[in-house]
Amino acid sequence: MNEMRRKLTTIFSADVQDYTRLMGADEEGTLAMLKWSRDAMSRLIGAHGGRVINTWGDGLIAEFPSVVEAVRAAIDVQNELVGMNSARPAEGHMLYRIGINLGDVIAEGDDIYGDGVNIAARLQASAPAGGIVISNTVYDQVRNKVAVGFDFLGPLTVKNVSEAVPSYAVRIGDDVSTTATPLARPLPAAATPAPERPFAPRARKIGGVFAVVAIALVVINLLTWQGEFWAVWPLLGLAFVAAMAWVRNQSRFDQRIAGLAVIGIGIVIINLLTWHGVLWAIWPLLGLAVTVGLRWAMRG
Repeated sequence: MNEMRRKLTTIFSADVQDYTRLMGADEEGTLAMLKWSRDAMSRLIGAHGGRVINTWGDGLIAEFPSVVEAVRAAIDVQNELVGMNSARPAEGHMLYRIGINLGDVIAEGDDIYGDGVNIAARLQASAPAGGIVISNTVYDQVRNKVAVGFDFLGPLTVKNVSEAVPSYAVRIGDDVSTTATPLARPLPAAATPAPERPFAPRARKIGGVFAVVAIALVVINLLTWQGEFWAVWPLLGLAFVAAMAWVRNQSRFDQRIAGLAVIGIGIVIINLLTWHGVLWAIWPLLGLAVTVGLRWAMRG
């Protein structure tokens, strides 16, 4: 018998909007889309350190040790599904609703139970098609760590949970607030959290730090000049770190493809800086191009 224990975890709940209608219109096509989307979702969940706990019908439950990675996985899932749906007529789009909650659960074997799971499922049910809704416990952890905006929806009532759960819509792509219906009367203006775009101020700070360090390196190189501009190498390293930090904190593009592009640009620059008449960078670039092509093919 599996031992029951309690733990704090991030619960990710997803299901398909209008699944019954889709099945009625095209049963075989809908099942094929469901399999494809579920495989893609499982892959992205695993890539962000999560694990799928259970699937049923059109639903899926997963858990993550990291709250930030759970939200990033949800954003990646919705972005990837946009690509899948773009090749289909509007009435055949398969749109997922995702709810995320950080809460205490009962774990037994590979399964989890309790209010934390129920809250995630209720958040998912309140999300618009193609949208993500998170609890206040998730919002408190990710609001300054994920490059998206948030819209306060109000307190959400959950069956068998005594207190309402404040909830937020994650703003990805088109403004989620145009399709999400507030769950209760909004708080007064003075108490309503303003929508955030957290990465921009932080990006400016990081950029400022890198600029100061870069200038200091150039000055030191000039003051100790012995005919070699050695500062180019630490400057290239700083530029690479800054570029990868930007990739890590954006959701407009596929993060892995963007990261491979940054690596490719870095390889070309190194080849040029160490030029001896051989364009050796073409071989690693070819490998990167094959990797990007395979990933792009798997998206659609």
